[in-house]
Amino acid sequence: MTDIAGLQNELEGQSPRAILKAAFAKYDNIAISFSGAEDVALIELAHRLTDNLQVFSLDTGRLHAETYEFFEKVRNHYGINIQFLFPDAEEVEDLVTRKGMFSFYEDGHSECCGIRKVNPLRRKLSTLDAWITGQRKDQSPGTRNDVPVVQIDDAFSTEDKQLVKFNPLANWSSKEVWDYIRMSEVPFNELHNKGFVSIGCQPCTRPILPGQHEREGRWWWEEATQKECGLHAGNIIAND
Repeated sequence: MTDIAGLQNELEGQSPRAILKAAFAKYDNIAISFSGAEDVALIELAHRLTDNLQVFSLDTGRLHAETYEFFEKVRNHYGINIQFLFPDAEEVEDLVTRKGMFSFYEDGHSECCGIRKVNPLRRKLSTLDAWITGQRKDQSPGTRNDVPVVQIDDAFSTEDKQLVKFNPLANWSSKEVWDYIRMSEVPFNELHNKGFVSIGCQPCTRPILPGQHEREGRWWWEEATQKECGLHAGNIIAND
């Protein structure tokens, strides 16, 4: 079993490329979780490092049209297959039948995100030994300040299997991500040109105003310390 604490000490302060290179060297059964700008930067870095690039994305059924167009641009740009994960139809039908289309405005986003995001992700992660995310420390002051470059993913590990999570961009700023995207001329979501920074589902995402933090465009009706959808639930636990 890998010494994750030792690996964290070794990789902390290393470049995203070096972190990705170490991740691919240690794990064959590893995949990148893809949805936004940080993730396409990871794909740009990773496709030069491995011939075994696995990428998956969560299709909640409520994404912006521009996001679907972005997914297709990335698939074609890199000539890769992206595995799209969908929520269980019966779970979605039950939620919408009981509570309607916009229950999250009344009782919080956790139930909807649990069905549309967390459950499909859990099914996928159960098949992997490690995964790679685009989390950054400055992305959400309430929940991501302490994100390490590599960690045990306690939220999705089981008694039988330890899941490892790599966060190669943990120490990068938003500016560094976008400098890299522009320098590398990689595709990005057109919504970024319309004031959107952090992009999720259409009903739960809006543009931000000048001076607002990027995460204020997500679940704007809720407390900043709870702005995680469950994909990185350990962030909230760690900061309670």
